[in-house]
Amino acid sequence: MWVSVVLGQDGWSVTYTPQSICALRGSTVDLACSYTYPSGRVTTTLWFTKWETGVEPEYLGQDPEYASHVEYRGDKEKDCTLRITDLRERDSATYRFRLLTDQERGTYTGKLGVTLSVTGLQVKVTGGLRYKTLTCSTTCTLTDNPTYIWYKNGQRLDESTSPQYKDPVSSNYIDGYSCAVKGQEDLHSPAVCVRGQDCSRVTYTKRTICVLKGSTVDISCTYVGFNRVKSSLWFSPKQRASWTNMSTPEDLTRDPGYAGRVEYARRERGMYEGHTTLRITDLREEDSAEYRFTFKTENIEWGHSFPGTTLSVTDLQVMVTPAAAGQRTLTCSTTCTLTDNPNPTYIWYKNGQIVTEKTSPYSVLHNAVDSYCCVVKGHEDLSSPAVCEYSTTAQNST
Repeated sequence: MWVSVVLGQDGWSVTYTPQSICALRGSTVDLACSYTYPSGRVTTTLWFTKWETGVEPEYLGQDPEYASHVEYRGDKEKDCTLRITDLRERDSATYRFRLLTDQERGTYTGKLGVTLSVTGLQVKVTGGLRYKTLTCSTTCTLTDNPTYIWYKNGQRLDESTSPQYKDPVSSNYIDGYSCAVKGQEDLHSPAVCVRGQDCSRVTYTKRTICVLKGSTVDISCTYVGFNRVKSSLWFSPKQRASWTNMSTPEDLTRDPGYAGRVEYARRERGMYEGHTTLRITDLREEDSAEYRFTFKTENIEWGHSFPGTTLSVTDLQVMVTPAAAGQRTLTCSTTCTLTDNPNPTYIWYKNGQIVTEKTSPYSVLHNAVDSYCCVVKGHEDLSSPAVCEYSTTAQNST
């Protein structure tokens, strides 16, 4: 329910809007918050979920469980919004905000907080032998009155504000159904068979992947065809404009933009099911796209509209910010959190020589002639451009 809760006394207040949120696993949520204080200057702001009596609470950003997917988007004046990305069920908790000022007794906590519940989507099948009722089920009521989208054998069917599919469906054992929330189609439910477990379906190993430019990525899924699979391919909707027929996906291996960089690995588990992997090498930033798998049997073609895996390709950049007098802080930056290494160790080079390995930003003394670059440990061949620490790009000597 979208309700603001204001807790305050003597000029102190913290306002949470709303008081409770239900969000999908894998999504991003903003815990909107504002605050006031009577006087002085704000020195510290922090969000926390655990607080023992007599012990200062720990900021979420310092908790390894949260470090890679929380971001404080507020300021030290009035905004205290917290963003949490890639939500997990274990993120379900009550979140509270605390601020400290430079005044005596200048500490205040908004004690009621925001209660966050994280849920996945599941298709529930009910009804008799001939016809079934499908419901897109969650463990809490999603915030913002979502619109639900339905898929049958990977093909988009319909959308509705009701979590229940509009018509009863026939108990056809071939058909598999899945649901999603509009605007978050990549967070769809697993495909569910109307009767038993032997229907067609595709299940992607990962919904999103972030990797370094120049590296190699494997995108994989499992598939089941009720009858023998006759043909299959991987494709990207981003390439639709280059297809001969825009309604018929074309195999990535035939796309000139991927020439020599794409290969498939397929492992069958009998006649009707298997595991397939799309490998893309020498990744480029323009490879950032959604990738989908489709197959044909004698009875069906797995739909082209079923969401697949979204790939983000990032380079490394050295960000330079002022620090204490005579110092600069260097941060090795990416545009997304690396999937297989969310808290990487960075190797830093100064004038082409290794100087340190760190998981956190690197502080250096101001010297206009020095240049720095960084790499992710394990990917030493994929360096950032070299940067002079007064933030002018230098020649890379590594």
